[in-house]
Amino acid sequence: MIKKIGWVFFAAFAIIIGLYPIIYFVIDRTFGLLSSKSDALLQDNLWNIGFYAHIIFGGLALLVGWIQFSKKLRLKNSTLHRNIGKLYCTAVLISSIAGIYIGFYATGGTVSELGFILLGLIWFTTTLGAFLAIKKGNIIKHQKLMIYSYAACFAAVTLRIWLPILITIYEGEFVPAYRIVAWLCWVPNIIVAYFITRKTFCYLPGNKVLSKLETKIK
Repeated sequence: MIKKIGWVFFAAFAIIIGLYPIIYFVIDRTFGLLSSKSDALLQDNLWNIGFYAHIIFGGLALLVGWIQFSKKLRLKNSTLHRNIGKLYCTAVLISSIAGIYIGFYATGGTVSELGFILLGLIWFTTTLGAFLAIKKGNIIKHQKLMIYSYAACFAAVTLRIWLPILITIYEGEFVPAYRIVAWLCWVPNIIVAYFITRKTFCYLPGNKVLSKLETKIK
């Protein structure tokens, strides 16, 4: 029961935040984070391309990525799983590159910039690595890297959970809160991903890795 409730919350957060970019197209775009940006930056065409590519494709990745963790889908409809995977990887590669670019303009200076740029690099490399692994038929490596990839993707959710808490702690001060959330939104996620992979996969002599499912079969 607890596992099912956790899955529901996991999916709900992914869907809600995945659809969040729609807000930027239906109300005044100078709300929230954009209210901290200078007029010159908001009028910069290249930055705008990067920003909208990041939030649109990042939202898409968040929306479809959680579905890939469904065992039922993988077992019953592998074709759909592969197609969704291709869509996720494409969305991530576009969003992460755009995210790395706009990370250089992150509110809060160097601390925030480094946090978001590193997040973008981890998201890009784990996703690309997962794609290349499955192309070579290395399913276990693919699964492990996809867990890390979606942990990085889920930073979009955890950022929106932590940021209002940090702003409250800092008595309404946005910048110091944002400097912390630039790291807090993803570092714990990666740590959780590490423990999930340790629990999900077994390490045997010779560095051979088997999933728990494989060990049960054997």
